[in-house]
Amino acid sequence: MDSLKDFFELELIKVDDWSLTVANLLWVVLVILVAILMRWLFKKYLRRLEKLERLDRGKSYAIYSIGTYIIFIIAIISSIDSLGFNVTVLLASSSGVLIGLGLGLQDLFRDMIAGFIILFERTVTAGDIVEVNGTIGQVKDVGLRTTTLLTREQIILIVPNVKLTTDNVINWSQNNHVTRFSIPVGVAYGSDTKLVEKLLLEVAEKHPDVLKAPKPMVFFKDFGDSSLDFHLYFFSRNLFQIEKTKSEMRYEIDQKFRDNKVSIPFPQRDLWFRNAPNTANEE
Repeated sequence: MDSLKDFFELELIKVDDWSLTVANLLWVVLVILVAILMRWLFKKYLRRLEKLERLDRGKSYAIYSIGTYIIFIIAIISSIDSLGFNVTVLLASSSGVLIGLGLGLQDLFRDMIAGFIILFERTVTAGDIVEVNGTIGQVKDVGLRTTTLLTREQIILIVPNVKLTTDNVINWSQNNHVTRFSIPVGVAYGSDTKLVEKLLLEVAEKHPDVLKAPKPMVFFKDFGDSSLDFHLYFFSRNLFQIEKTKSEMRYEIDQKFRDNKVSIPFPQRDLWFRNAPNTANEE
């Protein structure tokens, strides 16, 4: 028994009045293992709630992220205390250093606070399709300091969280993942407008990414300088690849117009010369 006690009290490192014993080291390892186990059990519990449809994926992710931070903060404080350091004394003695770090790392702290706001309010969650400064991407991860987006070009974009709380951000996924889109189309003057409406609706109703309800609509928007301007409106769930959907529909619109002799005009200008020389008389 004494030998076991002596083993636990064995000093591995000694600096002045502080020493690291085997017991201290084992306690730190135990705290870390317990923290990892708690995080795993917490994740399993949230996954179970998701399967029972008591919790949606976005909220589960936010709760898991916040819970993970809390678990590891407690584990770190407990580990420091078990090593013989008084956390309160450490904080008090290093207050000047902390103030200097705070001034130097204020942007970092702003991003971290913004991260907590995002996780609590759930304005942006994993899987959402968002638009930031004209760039559209799918949220892959919301961290404490940054949020990771996957753009349509399959590029990973890392956005500071403060950007998501202070700038204008469009979240295309907030409205049950159903959004209205439009395709502007111009046809030549003299075209059969009712035929144009019919052809545009046929294209929309035929495409698999266009929802049947709400129904697609065609609006005669304006008499343009060189064309009669129409807008085809439709609803879709294909938010991330909507540009591909629009492109396919434009190809089909062009083919429909060709088959039905509907012309798509190009801008034209008539030039009138005032007091132009009479070249015929000069000759």
